[in-house]
Amino acid sequence: MTTQTAQVPPPVSGLAATPESLLLQHEVEQLLYLEARLLDDWNLDGWLTLYTEDARYVVPTTDLPDGDPESDLVFIDDDYTRMVARTVRLQSRHAHREYPWSRTRRFISNVMVTVVDGDEIEATAYVAVWRFRAGESSPYVGRYDMRMRRVGGTLRLCHKRAILDLEELSDHGALSIIF
Repeated sequence: MTTQTAQVPPPVSGLAATPESLLLQHEVEQLLYLEARLLDDWNLDGWLTLYTEDARYVVPTTDLPDGDPESDLVFIDDDYTRMVARTVRLQSRHAHREYPWSRTRRFISNVMVTVVDGDEIEATAYVAVWRFRAGESSPYVGRYDMRMRRVGGTLRLCHKRAILDLEELSDHGALSIIF
């Protein structure tokens, strides 16, 4: 009989509660809520404005959530140029799985600012996305690990890793929305 040991993630702690950290927490939450709203409204051009021009968006496979895009297969590994191409495609008739567009609703919770290092801010958040299409609903649940920085005084995402908690995508068929 073999036993599996569950991988225990490293401990995560938020920032100490100070007036500055609470304001930063609020600002990060508002950025994530805005991103969710823009994606749910299919305002993909607006969504792109939340990212820096050197941004990277990664979605690892469900069987290797810690996978490194440099050496492992991942579902998505987009730099900003590929993010732009993805949004152009999703807004066209060429994205057959999303034409007409699915309806989605995103819920963001457990937002935690974990690191402030100069101009860069790291945070995590839990996410649940419900996708409605052709009389069916599909939940996508997971976590965001993000890095942000200020550009012209405005907080922008420069790295986002969207980790799906699903064991497989077989019930969903694919990941055709931006998670």
